[in-house]
Amino acid sequence: MAYVIVDTCTKDMLCVEACPVDCIHPKQDEPDAEQAPQLYIHPDECIDCGACIPVCPTNSIFVLEELPAELAHFAEKNRQYYGL
Repeated sequence: MAYVIVDTCTKDMLCVEACPVDCIHPKQDEPDAEQAPQLYIHPDECIDCGACIPVCPTNSIFVLEELPAELAHFAEKNRQYYGL
């Protein structure tokens, strides 16, 4: 997994728009979009391009290796969202 989104995500969709491989979900038109507390990056589809990081206004996206220890559980939450 290259990147992880944490709970400060406001679901503003800027990262979704910036992602060239469409690996950030749920999108606004997906059935679970309103219930999801945040957005998630698919760990197997992410190409590690970093396009999502500079557009995130809440700094909610981290490189996995730079994820603070207190937020480490969000790596697993991103995986679980995709059933991995």
